[in-house]
Amino acid sequence: MNIRPTPYDHPDAVKLNDAVQLEYVARYGDEGDATPLDAGMFVPPLGLYLLAYDSEDRPVATGGWRTQDENDEGYSDGDAELKRMYVAPEARGLGLARRILAALEADARAAGRTRMVLETGTAQPEAIALYTSSGYEPCAKFGHYREYENSRCFAKSLVASDED
Repeated sequence: MNIRPTPYDHPDAVKLNDAVQLEYVARYGDEGDATPLDAGMFVPPLGLYLLAYDSEDRPVATGGWRTQDENDEGYSDGDAELKRMYVAPEARGLGLARRILAALEADARAAGRTRMVLETGTAQPEAIALYTSSGYEPCAKFGHYREYENSRCFAKSLVASDED
């Protein structure tokens, strides 16, 4: 597997974004994730978007982070928000989500972000398991879906501790 930075509006990223939106529709029975996003949000050093490609150079996984600071949607100064984590069904179980997550955390830390935050939902137990097993803890709700009952928000400090 080859993980590489890719613009959010690249055709391969659009293809996987369309796939994750269909998965959200199937799981939640709505229109998918309506959070406003644009390619500029993922341009370093304000963010990063990654795609994983298989041995035949097919896009099979994605994830990104974007800068967030204190605002009326509940973010805090120094936040990096995880967005569009997705692994295509044929590539699940290979550790790609964990690899992308670690790369995004490292990049956000290098960009001076102090906390990685994410929002997921109760219909995505695999995502919740990934994040909690990666050190994420429940936090106050934020973002576009903060008023929704099935929304779950998590955070992880990106600041190195004395134990690291």
